[in-house]
Amino acid sequence: MEKEILEAQGKWADAIVAIGAAYSGGEDYRAVAEQTVDALYGYTEGPVLFKPTKASEKQFRLTREEAVSYFVTGAVPEDHGFAIQPWSAVRFENAGFAIDGDSAIAMGNYYFTDASTAEEAKVEFTFGYFRDGQGRLRINLHHSSFPYEPKE
Repeated sequence: MEKEILEAQGKWADAIVAIGAAYSGGEDYRAVAEQTVDALYGYTEGPVLFKPTKASEKQFRLTREEAVSYFVTGAVPEDHGFAIQPWSAVRFENAGFAIDGDSAIAMGNYYFTDASTAEEAKVEFTFGYFRDGQGRLRINLHHSSFPYEPKE
């Protein structure tokens, strides 16, 4: 299952870049975000626990509409469109996996490359996966946060 998780992470990374590229190119970026959420997350199968990186007033995105909003704005007023930043690349560095039958958890850091400045932002993640009725891995847990920075 580890190979499948790496493939799922690659699809997620490519989708975040594709949403931003559609936005920058004047294309229907909202449709790309909706397709991303529908293809990669398990909202139609059951609960999805999503804690986005840049969320404070409404910390959790428990519905499909709220997930799309986080990526491209819309349903949640504080959302500024994380995926329409845009990013030119996303790469995962996994610290480890916990695999249990048809479900798994991956944890580590992922790095987002700003399309304008080429600067990289480091974000901590935990993603949970389950196998849907067709045997595909879907995300049912997504927690992201910036690394802790102690105050001097």
